[in-house]
Amino acid sequence: MVGPEGRALVVVNARKTGALELATEFRAEFASRAWDCEIFTFEGKPADEPEVGGFDLGISLGGDGTVLYSARLLARHDVPILPVNLGTLGFIAWVRKNEWRERLVDCLEGRLLPSERVMLEIEVRRPHERPVRFIGLNDGVISGSGPARIVSLRVSASGAPLGAYRSDGAIVATPTGSTAYSLAAGGPVVAPEMDAMIFNPICPFALSNRPLVLPGSERIEIRISEGQRTSTVLTVDGQETFQLAEGDVVAFRRAAERARIYCAGRSSFYDVLRAKLNWSGGPDA
Repeated sequence: MVGPEGRALVVVNARKTGALELATEFRAEFASRAWDCEIFTFEGKPADEPEVGGFDLGISLGGDGTVLYSARLLARHDVPILPVNLGTLGFIAWVRKNEWRERLVDCLEGRLLPSERVMLEIEVRRPHERPVRFIGLNDGVISGSGPARIVSLRVSASGAPLGAYRSDGAIVATPTGSTAYSLAAGGPVVAPEMDAMIFNPICPFALSNRPLVLPGSERIEIRISEGQRTSTVLTVDGQETFQLAEGDVVAFRRAAERARIYCAGRSSFYDVLRAKLNWSGGPDA
């Protein structure tokens, strides 16, 4: 139960139809309950970030991408998020526009509980420079950014070499991110509350290079090999980018932060899987 009074931050993707009007409805609903409510609006990629200290509840108005941004913003303050979907059916943003008030009441009165999700801490190390740190809820992707997209990477897990990879890149995903880019690249679906990481090479030259599901306690390190024929880039959650250089080491580990996202239960996750992946089921499937 969140509490009878508090402060809410509503994160609004203004490109979604009806988002601004719905944000106004949220503000009125919170005011009727003696809650303070602040609205942060962005279009496309946010140019800045709001001050997020002191909030008790976050509302994400958009799609899965808005939830990813909200999670990176609010996880370090341990603020739970209610994800309202204003687009097509999402894996994370599951609350439909026409049921938001009912679900909000469920949150405030303790009938709906947040799910704790593993996040990634991603650190880029470069000789003679300070490390650069990111956190992500879905994944970190290393890929070629030039016309010749094949990249050469050396990969290890907790110090044990996994080998050299020539591929279109590599994905390190959380269980939440297992249903995003990693799934499209042939990776496994992992239950979102598991403590795990997925390493998934993208279109590797060697057919023996397969996705790996590793314990969340592992540390994956990817070194950008010398002699690349293309420039390489790190992309976090499909939203933040960082240009890499030969010799850089990109380290992935479980972040200290955890995303707390209200969910409708495990059956809802399977319902979304069945709908998004068009599973028919039944003995004759």
